[in-house]
Amino acid sequence: QLKDVIDCKRQGFMGATNVVNYLTNHDHDRLMVEFGKRNIFDAEAFKRAKLGAVILMTAVGVPMLWMGQAMGEYKPKTPDPSKIDWSLLENDLNRSLFEYYKGLIHLRKNNHALYTENIDFFHENADAKVLAYTRWNGEGSRVVVIANFSDNYLAGYTVPNFPADGTWHEWTHDFDVESGNGQIMIDLPEYEAKVLVWQ
Repeated sequence: QLKDVIDCKRQGFMGATNVVNYLTNHDHDRLMVEFGKRNIFDAEAFKRAKLGAVILMTAVGVPMLWMGQAMGEYKPKTPDPSKIDWSLLENDLNRSLFEYYKGLIHLRKNNHALYTENIDFFHENADAKVLAYTRWNGEGSRVVVIANFSDNYLAGYTVPNFPADGTWHEWTHDFDVESGNGQIMIDLPEYEAKVLVWQ
């Protein structure tokens, strides 16, 4: 089901511009409210929000952000007008999420692989709750996402069937990593995604 959300073609949509992806909108409670309903608060909620942001911004389709989403606004759904609470940016967790979204928007704008409908789910480990996929275009732009949806820190996790050997830049923590022999080894913290950009 998650793969159907990340790749809209699996649901019958014709391509990347035929679907709008979102985590939340005016018809639903905000993501932080949904986390709160499940007793997930503070740093744990923001960690999951960042994971969702990576999936949103790297999925096939057009991402939509609802006002305040990038700051982790916690407001229940209401038909009444409301303004963005800019004071949230004074809090470290909210500011960190905001900067993360800014970076993801920059990543998306500057990596044309994310404009296409090209996607390959090249690794799926249901037991470990790890999913990896690659996006690419015909001009050499490539982005790989390796997402850990579990509550376990996976140290030295090996991802087989890696799309290309060589140097990749890990965007979320700003370091280079080498892949070789069709695989890559990387630490995967709980509820976190690694975003690798071909160098």
